[in-house]
Amino acid sequence: MRIRYPNGKPYLVNNDKNKERKQPKKAGFSNRGMTLEEDLNQSNDYYRSRHIAVIHKKPIPIQVVNVDYPRRSAAKITEAYYKKASTTDYNGVYKGYYIDFEAKETKNKTSFPLKNFHEHQIHHMESCATQGGITFVIIRFSTTNRVFLLDFQAVNDWWKQQFTEKGKKSIPLSVFEKEGYELQYTFSPRLPYLDIVDKLIQNVRH
Repeated sequence: MRIRYPNGKPYLVNNDKNKERKQPKKAGFSNRGMTLEEDLNQSNDYYRSRHIAVIHKKPIPIQVVNVDYPRRSAAKITEAYYKKASTTDYNGVYKGYYIDFEAKETKNKTSFPLKNFHEHQIHHMESCATQGGITFVIIRFSTTNRVFLLDFQAVNDWWKQQFTEKGKKSIPLSVFEKEGYELQYTFSPRLPYLDIVDKLIQNVRH
């Protein structure tokens, strides 16, 4: 299916999210074949069911252009447009704070390519942070199955430096290890990322 932005440009997936779904996953407690999105959705279901937080995956608004009807009982969307540029993956409320974050996966072992972010996503998170929202990214290095939460400010610093003369086009793994927080899988919730959000809230208060 072809999906386009409001200006007519085709939507290109710059991260490895779709490719990840096609790769076989090793079984085990830490990873039972679930994508990062599925892990986060399960975690958010857990948080909502226990009245801890209300955080949802944002729906993607699209305008259907063409539909193929291979048979009467089935319809297949063959072309569609985004009604507006998508922002980030998740948002909601936790302890009175607005939460907004993006989740991405990469097969790179030593860095995360900045091209996986769209400029409008960075601007959106920057606007949310300016209004006092808690903004961050959750990145999964799928090859090693390591998941990190990195505050938006750090992401924004790396985003801006790429446009300088000696700017780098990716965030090294060492930055995630030193400036971010590594998330450990648990039975339920799958990824207890709100434990780290508590630390981000404390930073805002101070």
